Amino acid sequence: MFLAGDIGGTKTALAVFSPEAGPRVPLVQAEFPSARYPNLEAIVRTFVAQTTLPVDQACFAVAGPVIAERAKITNLPWVIDAATLRQELRLGAVALLNDLEAIAWAVPILQPDDLRTLNRGEASPGGTIAVIAPGTGLGEAFLTWDGTGYHAHASEGGHTDFAPMDATQVGLLQYLLQRSDHVSYEHVCSGIGLPNIYAYLRDSGAAPEAPALAARLARAADPTPVIAAAALDPAAPDALSAATLETFVAILGAEAGNLALKVLATGGVYVAGGIPIHVAPLLEDGRFLRAFRRKGRFAELLSGVPVHLVATRAALIGAARYGFGLAAAGSPPDV
Repeated sequence: MFLAGDIGGTKTALAVFSPEAGPRVPLVQAEFPSARYPNLEAIVRTFVAQTTLPVDQACFAVAGPVIAERAKITNLPWVIDAATLRQELRLGAVALLNDLEAIAWAVPILQPDDLRTLNRGEASPGGTIAVIAPGTGLGEAFLTWDGTGYHAHASEGGHTDFAPMDATQVGLLQYLLQRSDHVSYEHVCSGIGLPNIYAYLRDSGAAPEAPALAARLARAADPTPVIAAAALDPAAPDALSAATLETFVAILGAEAGNLALKVLATGGVYVAGGIPIHVAPLLEDGRFLRAFRRKGRFAELLSGVPVHLVATRAALIGAARYGFGLAAAGSPPDV
């Protein structure tokens, strides 16, 4: 049996897979709040104790760069080391890969039911594929075709400098530069970034803050879901929260377009992560695609690029697929 994990700054998902059922069908799966545990080993021990399935190998998708089989989780005080995990958990083999790289490995085997198409476009055979995923942080990755199959590549593009597109975003950048000497896309396009946008729009007077919402935010350990829920309340959407999400979606669309141009993603762009699927109606109302295509002379090229919203936990699928490929052939899988 094979253990796969998606290790995020907010949640850790673990699942057991078998070679017979494949990487799309977990035999058992569970989710844990990451910050409540001192390290990954503690979560894995808890999970394994809950299941009677024997596990002898593992692959973990982690939210941070993986260098020499070691990773520092970007938004957690964890250092994950493959050798330590092998020893502490008594596993025969442990592989680590960046979480966006894991999602990228999953993309070629995703099914139509896993996706919601934002722009149909037309994928070029063998064209590079881009992946962008705002969750706790902002992740980016891409896949290239080598003539026989797609190979995934990790990136830390979410930490590049934020480039505003309009007066509101210029003000947002200036506001955040008063508080930090570097403002990246992650600071404005992620679970970390959503409260930053909210604070700027509140403090700049773009919309009034409702006292009841302010009280809820003050009590919340994580303000992001509170803001999103207030914005999407069908009975009485909060104006300040709605403006926050609208700005977020425009920034996400612009950065997705930036990534598509950087890697020439004629094979398509896949938008993943926890936030996009929860705000899917806003991604589908045209605001995202207008920002995605707003690239001057390259607007026409981007208009033909397929864009899909990933509506499944793709990092687990990718981690399992990558791990099975290593176990079977000693190298990553080809598709």
